[in-house]
Amino acid sequence: MADIGSYLKKHTEALVKDVGIEAACQITGKSKATLGRYYSDNAEHADRFIPVDAVARLEGAASFPHVTSALADLKNITLSYDGSRSEVSRPGGVNTDVIALSRRFAQLMSEYQDAIADGIITVNEAKRLLKETVLLQQVLIDMKLHLEEESA
Repeated sequence: MADIGSYLKKHTEALVKDVGIEAACQITGKSKATLGRYYSDNAEHADRFIPVDAVARLEGAASFPHVTSALADLKNITLSYDGSRSEVSRPGGVNTDVIALSRRFAQLMSEYQDAIADGIITVNEAKRLLKETVLLQQVLIDMKLHLEEESA
């Protein structure tokens, strides 16, 4: 457990430094001392970790989701990060998502059919399939978020 704690503290520090200590204080409403305790390797602060709501706010302002990425690494999960997407890039609703999902899946199947036609999937074909898979995943995430908004 000590290794996990140290790993998370290092990524918490990277997150705070990415945003900047002054900005991090404003975003989280925490003092410099409190933020420092969250990533301190002193024994007296070994059991102190940054709250998840503070992580979410800081990662919204950061250039990279440092702590989220670290948590994914600990569970052997691979994340696909697209810094160009934001919450405002989710226009429409569930009906729009269903249509987009159908189109994306059709595009993926078309790419797959083209790739497998000769019995060999080349590196370039695999890259196109991966791109389509990521785009399909993004549509599913948008759909999930819209469903959560509508059910709240």
